[in-house]
Amino acid sequence: MAASRLQVIHLSSSSSSSQSSLAALTLGAIGVVYGDIGTSVLYAIKEIFGSGHVPFTPDNVHGVLSIVFWTLTVIVSLKYVTLVLRADNHGEGGLVAMLALASQSVKDKPVLRKWLLVVGIFGTCLFYGDGVITPAISVLSAVEGLEVISPTFKKGVIPLTIIILFCLFAVQKRGTAGIGKFFGPITVVWFLTVALLGISHIIDNPAILWAMSPHYALMFIWTQPGTTFVILGAVVLCVTGGEALYADMGHFGKKPIRLAWFAIVMPCLTLNYFGQGALLLQEPEAVKNPFFLMAPDWLLIPLVGLATMATVIASQALISGAFSVTKQVVQLGYLPRLQLLHTSVKDTGQIYIPFVNWGLFVAIVLAVGFFRSSSNLAAAYGIAVCTDMLITTVLTFFVIRHGWKYPLWLCLGATGFFFVVDLAFWASNMFKLFEGGWFPLAIGGAVFLLMLTWKEGRHLLSDKLREDSLDLPSFLEAIFVAPPARVEGTAVFLTAETGTVPNALLHNLKHNKVLHAQNLFVTVCHHETPWIPMQKRLEVEDLGHDCWQVIINYGFKNDPNVPKALALMKGEGCHLDAMTTSYFLSRDTVIPTLGGGMAFWREKLFAQMHRNASGAADFLNIPSNAVVELGSKIEI
Repeated sequence: MAASRLQVIHLSSSSSSSQSSLAALTLGAIGVVYGDIGTSVLYAIKEIFGSGHVPFTPDNVHGVLSIVFWTLTVIVSLKYVTLVLRADNHGEGGLVAMLALASQSVKDKPVLRKWLLVVGIFGTCLFYGDGVITPAISVLSAVEGLEVISPTFKKGVIPLTIIILFCLFAVQKRGTAGIGKFFGPITVVWFLTVALLGISHIIDNPAILWAMSPHYALMFIWTQPGTTFVILGAVVLCVTGGEALYADMGHFGKKPIRLAWFAIVMPCLTLNYFGQGALLLQEPEAVKNPFFLMAPDWLLIPLVGLATMATVIASQALISGAFSVTKQVVQLGYLPRLQLLHTSVKDTGQIYIPFVNWGLFVAIVLAVGFFRSSSNLAAAYGIAVCTDMLITTVLTFFVIRHGWKYPLWLCLGATGFFFVVDLAFWASNMFKLFEGGWFPLAIGGAVFLLMLTWKEGRHLLSDKLREDSLDLPSFLEAIFVAPPARVEGTAVFLTAETGTVPNALLHNLKHNKVLHAQNLFVTVCHHETPWIPMQKRLEVEDLGHDCWQVIINYGFKNDPNVPKALALMKGEGCHLDAMTTSYFLSRDTVIPTLGGGMAFWREKLFAQMHRNASGAADFLNIPSNAVVELGSKIEI
């Protein structure tokens, strides 16, 4: 009986702990995952009705609200929350993780795999275009609430927006661990506030809730197909941040993200959208800024402050996402190494990349200065997001068809419906191409060009090095016929290709005429999987004479640390003493040549990127006082 009682107490304690953890993760998900989509209430309805395409009639308002509600239901609830979240790559999500999953599922089809990689990387590049527009439109729309308080504040909207954004980007290097714990509570307050604002107007016109019926959406589409097609470009604003659901799965897990959406986020957003609709039926002139005009005068200043905090939190999530995506893309070999700083000793996922941080800030300031209002920015928004949605749907098809081996009819049915919906939104947004949609596409296109140039340039460089290289086992066999003097300590030679003689070894023998007591020829490999466990970190081949060929394996979310990985060599009979270990790296200078593997201007671009890449020692966490760099010039 006593044992039984102890067991009950233990289970109760475990259940309580599990519930507490779920609550904490759900709160965190509300702050990080849903900040972007939560601030879309600031501008979505304003842009739909402010376009002038939809007259203010009860049927039209009901129809538009129904389209908004079912857009949230189909794209977010069904597509992302129900289907896409199932496609996790070892618990990780996001377009890079989905791309890796899709490419692995068709690895026996090299041509298809190549095109999937190109499409997926292009979608990743568009993320940077989205990363410029989203903070700009979110913060600007919040600060524009000052114009509702008094028109005299209009001149200060843009300067204040830029100041807020500068402060946000300036604190990135300090990390967000200290303030991150407030994100969830502040965002919960934001969602409850927007819900209460909506309820206050729904009470005056409860019949507005009938718009939840799909009948109103279908009737509006049937009677006004042309208008429907045009306004879809504005309706898509209500699902901004949908991709964040999938991208942040690794941080919070599926259950907290789903619970946060269905329990808090969607109900609060629905109430606010319907409250804005009720207000517009009573006061059509409120279309100039229906969100802030929902609030009584005494609440306007606090509401502007709360909205600004909510948009800053939404922007922070996207900035952190840009750092994370950049790190993953670098490790997949599509960008050169960039300076990366860890901002937390506890959470290795909290990183800061100065180049990305200030590059985003400059682009956002240009966007704010060029477009000058959230309405103008709304014209630039949508194309990049809808293209990413389409790409996610396409990649999902290949994952569930080739990876999960589901029947073709089921895969086509599951993804075909979402593809048609995404395509309709994408086609509608193409009307905004010349109004501003070109801006995020130009950013994404520029990043895409850089990525392809770097990837192809690295391939050409590897081919050239392979052509000029010597076979390592044969070279060692020849060397040890009449071996040079050997000195104490360990030499670690970093090489891009296994089985070849590193240039650094040749230079060391030529100039120093010695070999170390232990010699490790190390190749660092990054794989299309998020995490590789420590037990699979090393692949070791004994070459004899105290020489080893070592492959260190990392996933695209692992943090490379060569000394830590090589410490595992102790089990192979090789003990590394940090005080007597030297790391030899080759620092190649690329020389562009006419008639090479790429256009001459692209070869010059690659050479410049290669020259400005951060040092391999920093990227691989090698102590700088133990590094010996030996350079060479290579023509491509």
